[in-house]
Amino acid sequence: MIIQLKDATIFQKKIPVLSAVSLDIYQGEFVYLIGRTGTGKSSLLKTLYGDLKLTQGEGKIAGFDLKKLKEKDIPFLRRKLGIVFQDFQLLTDRTVRENLLFVLKATGWNDKNKMEERIQEVLDKVTLGTKGYKMPHELSGGEQQRVAIARALLNDPVVILADEPTGNLDPDTSYEIMNLLFEISHSGRAVLMATHNYSIIDKFPSRIIKCEQGRIMDTAIPA
Repeated sequence: MIIQLKDATIFQKKIPVLSAVSLDIYQGEFVYLIGRTGTGKSSLLKTLYGDLKLTQGEGKIAGFDLKKLKEKDIPFLRRKLGIVFQDFQLLTDRTVRENLLFVLKATGWNDKNKMEERIQEVLDKVTLGTKGYKMPHELSGGEQQRVAIARALLNDPVVILADEPTGNLDPDTSYEIMNLLFEISHSGRAVLMATHNYSIIDKFPSRIIKCEQGRIMDTAIPA
């Protein structure tokens, strides 16, 4: 099991947004996180990647105990996770390659040859193998999100947490990104993706967790 929450309460600025959260996600699973704006989707993801402290209930992700997680442990936790945001969050003053290099250096890599090798591997994985020299503004939105996914894959994470990764993309590009994320889950990683886009869920059916009225409801894969 890669993610486990048991009777957890998720807080945002000391206000509980989700209560009695119990959840198990396994290796290789693709899970959607849905719900209206303000129902706690992003807060749940932030708790999982250590941005919000878990103070009530139990929680584990990628071998880390979220209740006992200390500030100094967060960088180590995030090496096991890949995080993808709606707005890409690329460094605009650096090339694609330099964006990826920055993350490798920040997470403790120091062998130049291995770093270059890894950058090429993840860019090839997202079909941007020849775009490392480009600046982010020279790429389309879909290409920028592919760079963000490449960045998330750098440290070979066991979990990808994606917060509205298709939110700024047109339908065709969204489907390309979804194909890529499903491919990643089929390689044995768990993917937990928050989305408002129900047409994507129709096209790519999978398990759904819904945030509603301060609770979560877990459903099976739609027929």
